[in-house]
Amino acid sequence: MKVLWNEKIVDESEVKIDLEDRGYQFGDGIYEVIRIYDGYMYMEKEHLDRLWVSAEKIRMPLPFTREELSQRLHRLADEVGLENARVYFQVTRGTAKPRLHNFPNPKEVQPVLMADIQPASRPSAKQNIGIRAGFVEDKRWLHCDIKSISLLGNIMALDEAQQKGYDEAVLVRDGNVTEASASNLWMVKDDVIYTHPDGNLVLPGIAKIKIREISKALGIELREEVFTEKELLAADECFKTSSVAEIMPIIEIDDQKIGDGMPGKITKKVLNAYIESVNLSVQAHRDEK
Repeated sequence: MKVLWNEKIVDESEVKIDLEDRGYQFGDGIYEVIRIYDGYMYMEKEHLDRLWVSAEKIRMPLPFTREELSQRLHRLADEVGLENARVYFQVTRGTAKPRLHNFPNPKEVQPVLMADIQPASRPSAKQNIGIRAGFVEDKRWLHCDIKSISLLGNIMALDEAQQKGYDEAVLVRDGNVTEASASNLWMVKDDVIYTHPDGNLVLPGIAKIKIREISKALGIELREEVFTEKELLAADECFKTSSVAEIMPIIEIDDQKIGDGMPGKITKKVLNAYIESVNLSVQAHRDEK
C-alpha cells in the first residue's frame, strides 16, 4: 500500500517512526479524515481549515501551505486509485531529543505528516435500521474542540458502551449530552433539531457544517443548545453525524426506544439531503474536468 510520508509517496513498509517522535510518546499531534466519493474529496476545504485551527490551538506551525497539502493528498489518491474511500492524515510535532514535556523550539523540530487511504462505503444497512447506544460518562479532557490524535478517552468510552452490548456511546457530562464517541450527536423534538453548541466540550464537526446548510434549505428549525440525558430519552428522534458515518440514526439508548424505535422522518430527510449534496458535489467536480 502506498502512503504519504511528508512530501513523498512511498510503500508503507518504508515508513519509519522515530522512537522519540512526540506523536508516538505524547500523542502530540492532530489529524483529519476526508471521505472520497467517486474520486472526489468531499468538503476538503472545510477539513483543511479545521486542521489549521487545531494546529493553531496547540501552537504547532505547519511546514506546508493548504495548497501544498491538498496537492500531496490528491497525488496519493491518484496513486492509490480508490474511487470510494477515506483518506486519513495526521501531523505530529516531530522528533525532539531528549524527551521533555515542554514544547520544543519550532525552529529546531520539523513536524511529520503522514496519510493513507483505505476503502470506505456508505453504511446504508445501518442507516436504514439505526443503531443502539448507551450513556457513558464523558471523562475526556476539556479541549475536545481540538482534533487531537490523543483519543484514549474516546475509545475507552466506546469500549465501555460496546462491553454492554451497544454499538455506540452517548457521552454525558454533568447531566448534559455532549456528543458520541467520535461523532456529533443530535436529537429531534417536535420537528426541531437540537445539538450541543460548538465550544471546548465537543468537536466542531464537518458534517455539522453541512447539517446547518441542509436544515436551512429544508426549512427545519435547528437549535444549537445544551440538552440533558433525560431530554434525549424523551426525544422523537436521535442521530449522530461524522464524515465517515454521514447521518446515522440512533434508535435506542440504554435499552429505551427513542420515539417509535425506528429511524425518524426528520433523520431520513436530513440523510437524503446529505446524500444529494454529495452527489451534486461529485457531479460538479466531473463537470469541471
